[in-house]
Amino acid sequence: MASYHHGDLRRVLLSTAAEAIAESGPAALSLRELARRAGVSHAAPAHHFGDKAGLLTALATQGFDLLADALRQAGDDLLDTGVAYVGFAVRHRAHFDVMFRPELYRADDPELVAARARSGELLRGGVARRTGREPDADALAAWSIVHGFATLWLSGALPPRVGDDPEAAARTVIGRLFS
Repeated sequence: MASYHHGDLRRVLLSTAAEAIAESGPAALSLRELARRAGVSHAAPAHHFGDKAGLLTALATQGFDLLADALRQAGDDLLDTGVAYVGFAVRHRAHFDVMFRPELYRADDPELVAARARSGELLRGGVARRTGREPDADALAAWSIVHGFATLWLSGALPPRVGDDPEAAARTVIGRLFS
């Protein structure tokens, strides 16, 4: 059961939701179960998020903000940016599992739209600086590669020879594009 201090219940609920999703996936999450896990009244999650879609919208927004932070910290190197994307997916699996499933949340939520745009711009900007060709097409290709690698890693579908360090494996695989 989570403990919280006055004023940070929203953060606790999001953190608890991420833990529950990491364990059982987003479909299994309910506001009632979230309240039980957080040790609050069953009305508390609804008060903060309205409904499950509102909760998942807030979680996806938080995820896009965390992704933007990870991409910003990677700097201007495109390979480092790709590795940071994979590292984010592994460290924040619950967020990653929700962020790219718009049927789970309110995709037109202004805060979510802004957070998604920030993370997307960081990825596109890195690609544009690297290639200088068709930034939108190149950014889609780069995103497809790193997202695909992250998804394959998380699902356990990659062969054992890639090793057990997702960022090192991503560096090797993504690096092949630049050699």
